[in-house]
Amino acid sequence: MTTLTEALDAHIRHAILEAGGWIGFDRYMQLALYAPGLGYYANDLRKFGVMPESGSDFVTAPELSPVFGQVLAEQVREALDASGTDEVWEFGAGSGALAAQVLQALGDRVRRYTIMDVSTGLRARQRETLARHADKLAWAQRLPERLQGVVLGNEVLDAMPVRLLHRIDGIWHERGVTVVEGALAWRDHVTDLRPPVEVEGEHDYLTEIHPQAEGFMRALGACLQRGAAFFIDYGFPETEYYHPQRAQGTLVCHRAHRVDAEPLLDVGLKDITAHVNFTGVAVAAQEAGLNVLGYTTQAHFLLNNGLLEKMKHLALVSQGPALKLMLEHEMGELFKVLAVGPGEVWQPRGFAQGDRTHRL
Repeated sequence: MTTLTEALDAHIRHAILEAGGWIGFDRYMQLALYAPGLGYYANDLRKFGVMPESGSDFVTAPELSPVFGQVLAEQVREALDASGTDEVWEFGAGSGALAAQVLQALGDRVRRYTIMDVSTGLRARQRETLARHADKLAWAQRLPERLQGVVLGNEVLDAMPVRLLHRIDGIWHERGVTVVEGALAWRDHVTDLRPPVEVEGEHDYLTEIHPQAEGFMRALGACLQRGAAFFIDYGFPETEYYHPQRAQGTLVCHRAHRVDAEPLLDVGLKDITAHVNFTGVAVAAQEAGLNVLGYTTQAHFLLNNGLLEKMKHLALVSQGPALKLMLEHEMGELFKVLAVGPGEVWQPRGFAQGDRTHRL
């Protein structure tokens, strides 16, 4: 019996053959994560959970503690009020945990909650998780021509395919995937592509560029007419992203709550992700006519929106996971929040203290 990995591996090798023997890593990552029925986010295997014993591969903030969604809901409420809208759109809703927390907190303030997710398995899980809110739910396959409301994306930009650039002996190459003796293998080609900033030094250097995430922000900017968008993810501004010491890039894989750097192995069974270049996505949003409303750490964002007050009402056993949301050595510093929106510039409460927009 053919395993999922064998089937996906064969699918990718066929795509490589059709492309003339080589595909860029962005194409490989797209197939590995999203090939219908086979890719990591398109198959039915469990992905989200607190412990590996559940069969999960990693934990996201709303899975870690429901306080995350409750606090985020306060920011959503303010943005809905400021824009005079009543709809929320969430991209990459995962298990539906965040949607459930936001809908529970906001009640009738949200008229419609629309989810965009490529996975049929996850959509089924979302329907189950959100059954009590079924009258408000909708699913969409693409952005509408006009969007008015609040957009949420928690750990969605990091899952968008990236291109790999490899400087070898001072010459830039694009790293892609080929087939050697029947197995997937790396191959580099000389390229005119470059990182958005010059990387100091002459040492060999591997990194990522993010045309798909930036293209998504431009597409969002073309349709978001009223409201705001909040993206929460791990990443850096580009001066930190392309630091000379970050010579191995940020690309990693997640499986059973362990991290590895082997995306060509066990394809379809593990997540492949890269940190977000927040400068790049912010500039792309601006190019599409959106304003940057704020950029800060997850810790500052949650604290500004009342995390500590909500934690007072938690049982002691639930306070530990909630603390991880803001502790510097956990999710508090590495995770950032970027807010963009059309029209008049205003400052959401999540950026009242600790705004780092000047560092983008």
